[in-house]
Amino acid sequence: MTPASPGPFDLSPLMFYYEVTQACDLVCQHCRASAQEAAAPDELSPRQSLALIDEVARFPSPPTIVLTGGDPLKRADLFDLIAHARGLGLRVAVTPSATPLADRGALERLKAAGVMALGISLDGATAATHDSFRGWEGSYARTFEMLGHARDLGLPVQVNTSITARNVGEIAALAEQLDQWGVMMWSVFFLVPVGRGVDQPRLSADECEAVFAQLWEETQRRSFAIKTTEAPHYRRYVLQQGGDPQAGRGASGRRVPLGVRDGKGIMFVSQRGEIYPAGFLPLECGRFPEVSPVETYQTHPTFVALRDAEQLKGRCGACGYREVCGGSRARAYAVYGDPLEEEPDCAYVPVGEEALVAH
Repeated sequence: MTPASPGPFDLSPLMFYYEVTQACDLVCQHCRASAQEAAAPDELSPRQSLALIDEVARFPSPPTIVLTGGDPLKRADLFDLIAHARGLGLRVAVTPSATPLADRGALERLKAAGVMALGISLDGATAATHDSFRGWEGSYARTFEMLGHARDLGLPVQVNTSITARNVGEIAALAEQLDQWGVMMWSVFFLVPVGRGVDQPRLSADECEAVFAQLWEETQRRSFAIKTTEAPHYRRYVLQQGGDPQAGRGASGRRVPLGVRDGKGIMFVSQRGEIYPAGFLPLECGRFPEVSPVETYQTHPTFVALRDAEQLKGRCGACGYREVCGGSRARAYAVYGDPLEEEPDCAYVPVGEEALVAH
């Protein structure tokens, strides 16, 4: 028997997230990392971080590397890491926090270093909503200063918004604001109960469908593309509307392919070198530098299983959209303790599979 040829993400991820530090001056209520003010003493050293970037460049199709946190600007050697990645030909994006560190000078240095895009968070259409999320009065104003500087500098921006019950009524107002700032992409995050997010209420499956409808409506009239994070079932919704779930370009500068999900096209390495299928899926698959991220991504049983839609359970396993969607593996793990279980926040029931609605 001839072995099956590798799928598009069996050998290389599309996006490689490196949490360079968990140090951050914000105290965001939904923070995946439960970030702290000071860097952890056991975060990867400068030498180890450079070696990790060397590993990223070894993938057959090198991914975009996203330097995230915490706040990457709290890492003293951030610009050395960027220079090293760019010297290896890697595309680099950075997600700075909206604090006084992220002034125009810092953004100018990021652009000069070769950063291709910024990820900037905006979690409310008003200062009251956003600042309460971020735990710092003034973060909302700083966010718009950053958007203005990025626009002036010609730095592409992906705005990230975490949707919860606290800001779900501000979707239209947020979209209207973003349309004025020339952003390239709006990535709407759906809560996964990890880190500080455990204490935040998730939207119900029906509420997620209602948000999908709003996002689809905004897509028809906005200058920027819209995608979701940890809600791949939005792709199913878009397909049901006759739309193209691949419209627009993400932080990689490339069209966002169908089928990307935790562990499939995505890889995450923590500040300590822990290798996870995604930042929201803290299922350790080894630790750098003891193991290679390349071999881990390609051969570790967890990654292999997450890329195989035939192993999905419940409604996800029976769903005709499982290849293009596959549900949030992080949310399935957080809610059920099994990363292959069905997406808990999806309202769609495959035709003829009503009996599967058991959770």
